[in-house]
Amino acid sequence: MSTIVVVKKGNQICIAADSLTSFGDLRLSSVYDADHDKIIKKKDAYIGIVGSAAHQLVIESILDDKKVKADFSSKLAIFETFRSLHPVLKEKYFLNPKDEADDPYESTQIDALIASKHGIFGVHSLREVSEYTRFWSIGSGSEYALGAMFAVYDDYESAEQIAAAGVKAGAEFNTTSSMPLSSYVIDLD
Repeated sequence: MSTIVVVKKGNQICIAADSLTSFGDLRLSSVYDADHDKIIKKKDAYIGIVGSAAHQLVIESILDDKKVKADFSSKLAIFETFRSLHPVLKEKYFLNPKDEADDPYESTQIDALIASKHGIFGVHSLREVSEYTRFWSIGSGSEYALGAMFAVYDDYESAEQIAAAGVKAGAEFNTTSSMPLSSYVIDLD
């Protein structure tokens, strides 16, 4: 899995991620992976995705399609973007939308964090969208990252410092996360 974090502090937003890809017990570290950055840039937004390693290529492919209108400017716009992507994921990319039998909706099988000049957001497998005020994390190292970011949020001055603390904690204590990290900073309007 991964450790991906988003942080908003002052007039800055930062998204950061670890660099390890794992396939069960097999670990593909940044030393061997030519494309270990887990964060995708689309116009003025950055998207970090956890789950299957295939998700990143699929989302990159979809977002590169000029016919796809992706809008990451608000909670509702992100919901509508992912709602419009769901049939594309199923028909063109052969997504298996089955998760739990009692789920109320088909799953996209994707969890993501989004950072844009409009805020920090999370998208979850049933297309739930959350907007965060301070920070959040997803992935297998998220609990460690959340604890670290909570501990340093009031003491650290920059969003990037707080995000780095979160990813470092995830990489330190979770077996499927590892350094180095990648991070991107956005200045708010």
